[in-house]
Amino acid sequence: MRRNAMQQLYDWKEKSTRKPLIIRGARQVGKTWLMKEFAATAYKQFAYINFEDNEVMKEVFQKDFDIERILMAIQLVTGKVVDTDTLILFDELQEAPRGLTAMKYFLEKAPQYHVIAAGSLLGIAMHQNDSFPVGKALKRTSLTILFRFLFPKKGTRNMITSKILVTISFI
Repeated sequence: MRRNAMQQLYDWKEKSTRKPLIIRGARQVGKTWLMKEFAATAYKQFAYINFEDNEVMKEVFQKDFDIERILMAIQLVTGKVVDTDTLILFDELQEAPRGLTAMKYFLEKAPQYHVIAAGSLLGIAMHQNDSFPVGKALKRTSLTILFRFLFPKKGTRNMITSKILVTISFI
């Protein structure tokens, strides 16, 4: 399963018409791990922003969608020089008002940058004034990743299977 998810991300990276990628799923299912693991293996460097604990970046997205200003803020906060060989990771996107809407401006104004955002399904749905940028895609593809965990059943040799789903949406 891990290999399949990583392959989907490598395929996304190589697309000439690559769009920002949003990984949606329930809390604690491995979205952050998947993003960081991919970033560490596929890119020269990555700039990671977690909106859950970064008030400065939350405010950056509230002002406007000036991508150059957003990129400068990312560089200041992360200490990384963001160029086209840098993967930009936005984690807990649901915590950034207007963060989801900002993704379409990366596509429109700065398509050369590689951007992945992650957030919980419930959290992304909670922002009533933040629209999902569906108008920027001719085709939307979703991949659901199933993680299976085996736990020993107490007092037996049998195993209990637990399933968790993560959805990767290409916008």
